[in-house]
Amino acid sequence: MQASPLRKLAATAEARKKQGIKVYHLNIGQPDLPTASIVYETIYNLGKPTLAYAPSAGIIQTISAWKNYFKHVGIDFQEDEIIVTSGGSEAIIFAMCSICDAGDEIIVFEPFYTNYNGFATIADVNLHPVPLSISNGFHLPDVSEIEPHINERTKGILFTNPSNPTGTIYTKDELKRLVMIAKKYNLFLLSDEVYREFNFDSDFYSIMNFEEVRNQAILLDSCSKRFNVCGARIGALASHNKDIINSAFKFAMARLSVATIEQLAIIPLLNNPDEYITPIVNEFRKRRDVVYEYLKTIPNITYYKPEGAFYIVIGLPVDDSEKFCRWLIEDFEYNKETVLIAPAQGFYATPGKGANEVRLAFTIKTEELLKALQIIKVALEKYNKK
Repeated sequence: MQASPLRKLAATAEARKKQGIKVYHLNIGQPDLPTASIVYETIYNLGKPTLAYAPSAGIIQTISAWKNYFKHVGIDFQEDEIIVTSGGSEAIIFAMCSICDAGDEIIVFEPFYTNYNGFATIADVNLHPVPLSISNGFHLPDVSEIEPHINERTKGILFTNPSNPTGTIYTKDELKRLVMIAKKYNLFLLSDEVYREFNFDSDFYSIMNFEEVRNQAILLDSCSKRFNVCGARIGALASHNKDIINSAFKFAMARLSVATIEQLAIIPLLNNPDEYITPIVNEFRKRRDVVYEYLKTIPNITYYKPEGAFYIVIGLPVDDSEKFCRWLIEDFEYNKETVLIAPAQGFYATPGKGANEVRLAFTIKTEELLKALQIIKVALEKYNKK
């Protein structure tokens, strides 16, 4: 089991703080915005004499709230087509385990959410990477470039839309390519849509909007980012395929249940999503614009305009981004400040890929973002001279 590449420099960052160095965290997707007060009010007012196990598939009111939320975004599920999970992470693991036997393969597009590697290890599944390119903002390749990666052990295609780590939103035509491939080769489509509302410039299409793969589509979702409740760990797996739901339910029974209090606490958010999501999305659109405009001032980097989520992958004029990120957090300071960023190698499965790329998460205030980007700009100049 590999260590998380996003967290392995965190201890160094804490050590620098103890030395009096301010560290700007652009390494992890933890928004800094306050969680809605209704979450805490709901917890305070529960008044339950006993904190009991929840049903394995989820508390019925929580499942109903997920159904209401999905209907609000144009997706119709019945209650028995939804399983509440411990974050989107558990939903992904359950989906992998439900469609694969040990040693089977799932196609992913790299760079991809780094924890897919860990989830695949847990499920004893092999990830088969299809490379994307920063030159076109990491959009999907033609069908002819995907098909050669399919073999007799391929069971599905897993993708994040909008994407972590790239902020890319796949167009309707791109999703049609995946639908066509799934139909042709009888594959499942595992669509991780936890950043659904973070679409800044272009339309978002869910895989559930394609009726022709109704029985092959598995929706993976989470409250974490859209409601800024990352620590609540409430997600969902949803599918019209009853065999998938029955299989996932067996895994849900094996882990007993998802936390009762958090399931109840997020019900008001799911039942009235726009009130809580819209301000968060508007703030991240501003932050995206600030990052994109400042990047224009940094020489010799490769970048694009992220269409969604709150991440961007940047090509740097360095030979080893992991070495640069480590130097930045261990040795560099500018006005007693530095930045923690994520080397992009951890978002690839192919050795050597992403060697000069980093991922930035624009999850801090705009004024701090500008300071952090200035530090990176100065650091690149000094690093290359060094």
